[in-house]
Amino acid sequence: MAEAATAPRAQTSPARDPLLSVRNLEAWYGESHVLHGVSFDVYPGEVVTLLGRNGAGKTTTLKSVMGILPKRKGSVVFQGKELMHVPARYVAREGIAFCPEERGIFSSLSVEENLMLPPQVKPGGMTVEQIFELFPNLKERLSSQGTKLSGGEQQMLAIGRILRTGAKMLLLDEPTEGLAPVIIQQIGRTIARLKNEGFTIVLVEQNFRFASTVADRHYVVEQGRVIDEIANNELEANLEKLHAYLGV
Repeated sequence: MAEAATAPRAQTSPARDPLLSVRNLEAWYGESHVLHGVSFDVYPGEVVTLLGRNGAGKTTTLKSVMGILPKRKGSVVFQGKELMHVPARYVAREGIAFCPEERGIFSSLSVEENLMLPPQVKPGGMTVEQIFELFPNLKERLSSQGTKLSGGEQQMLAIGRILRTGAKMLLLDEPTEGLAPVIIQQIGRTIARLKNEGFTIVLVEQNFRFASTVADRHYVVEQGRVIDEIANNELEANLEKLHAYLGV
């Protein structure tokens, strides 16, 4: 299959300017060249997934957008501003928040201390009470240490923590990884609610069945490139192709 520098746009892509536009993004870990020209757009209020096998470059793409990786080149434009040459703290102040797969919960801190740790970078972030409404478990475990939380509760805390910051674009890396089905359903409902409240979400997922319940569009990442784009309402018609991409 021929690989273009820019991913084809699905017919359902909104006819407006993208909130996030990534072009020809390359990235390295040391001498290892991981991304080879990733290009995609995300529009305001969308949930977009990056699908692909392990090692395809999905997480590296999120880290590169955030500016976490020091060695990268290309273009990352958010709300019309080029972010490629600014540090990660500036990217966060622009209103992008990253929730890593490992969740980053501080085990020595309580749920409340973890929740209050990130600074508010923009007005309009969720209040603590709104976060508790999304994740009632956190209110019940407020004084518990991070080490005492289940995997699902840690994921709730990791997502809740970034909702306080005022960020309107959320980069979620494998939020359902290793979680029980009932918790996955709760995460799905949370993503749907955040979308309804105006958040824009880029979701890295290997579970395309889950992704299909929350996303508007899907980008397929393979060997450090975006090789296809599939609208969610065209997913069933493309299942055979998707199985080939993902090896499922």
